[in-house]
Amino acid sequence: MSATLQPRLTGVLFSADQIRQRLTILAAEIARDYGHTDLIAVAVLKGSFIFLADLARLLSDHGVHLKIDFMELSSYGSGTTTSGRVTLRQDLADSVAHHPVLLIDDILDTGLTLQTAQRLLLEKGASEVRTCVLLDKPSRRQVPTTAHYVGFHIPDVFAVGYGLDYDNHYRHLPYIASLALSPPAATEGTAP
Repeated sequence: MSATLQPRLTGVLFSADQIRQRLTILAAEIARDYGHTDLIAVAVLKGSFIFLADLARLLSDHGVHLKIDFMELSSYGSGTTTSGRVTLRQDLADSVAHHPVLLIDDILDTGLTLQTAQRLLLEKGASEVRTCVLLDKPSRRQVPTTAHYVGFHIPDVFAVGYGLDYDNHYRHLPYIASLALSPPAATEGTAP
């Protein structure tokens, strides 16, 4: 973590129970739209891995047959704001050509990552790409992008937990919390 700013959790946005209840509804919506179609779920790493795992199990309960693949895209690095440039760090292992794809991401913020991922999947020949995000933060949108399936809408706060991180910390939390960065507290004997 950064030596200059100290992260601190400022409140729970969504509890583990609220997340579980919302994912149950999302899975039913997705299953209604896809039925028993063989579907490829492509998760954007690393933030969506917990979301994907829970959603995949719920979709299986509805009879949706999933193949799962991953791609890693990044626009944040170790900060709390996007760099504005999306880079592909890890590509898919398998082909998506001629298959419907459910693109899963942790958060729709500026729209840059989701838009880039959609474009890449269509360029790889996916027959269609629908998007599913755990969180949507519309106030930060830089490009016109919407998700087909949304877990929760959030205000302009930095969210961590349930796979979302700050500098690779907090992913393990079973709930989603807001995080703030503040200067480190002065230690005794240190001049102000």
